[in-house]
Amino acid sequence: MMNNSLTSPFLGGKLCVDFANAGSFPSSPKVEALSWEALIDFLETAGIVTAERRGHLLELTSLDPQSAEELLRQANRLQGDLGRILTATAKGKRIAPEWVEPINAALRVTEGHDELSWNGRKWSITFVAREESLEWLLAAIARSAAELLAEGATAAVRKCANPSCQLFFYDDSRTKKRRWCSMALCGNRSKVAAFARRRHGERRA
Repeated sequence: MMNNSLTSPFLGGKLCVDFANAGSFPSSPKVEALSWEALIDFLETAGIVTAERRGHLLELTSLDPQSAEELLRQANRLQGDLGRILTATAKGKRIAPEWVEPINAALRVTEGHDELSWNGRKWSITFVAREESLEWLLAAIARSAAELLAEGATAAVRKCANPSCQLFFYDDSRTKKRRWCSMALCGNRSKVAAFARRRHGERRA
């Protein structure tokens, strides 16, 4: 297994977008497959598993490596196809049915119900699994992806305007004119680069 850690912050605006971004490096063309550790880190950061559950899952590579490898394979396929879906959506292009299959597969094998939960600031809908099989770990991501796909052409999926950045985001801004994955990451860098170009041009004039 690869040992890369979770590299991209949660900037996507939707769980499935953040999952597609996981393993991407802001301001770099490099994208890596998720390791088991990175997958579990993502699930904990997203609130899908508790810190205690995270510890148990990390031990699974020793206790049941075959199950861990299979879930990691499913997760990486889901992530890869989500990247294709988001790319196509951002460009207004057709989504191939085979890209949706990992989403349906995760939804198909999970049983449970939605519950409203309060995080101290707002209510959110969370998925509660009926059985704690490994496959349920991907259910919330698949549900988020299904909801985004159901929006159709109105889904405000964007790719960061920095050509070397791989991150996607869901533009829920009031003007729908957001350009950057984050002002702190790529927006400010673009402003600094533009300022440097202007200063260089002034010196040459």
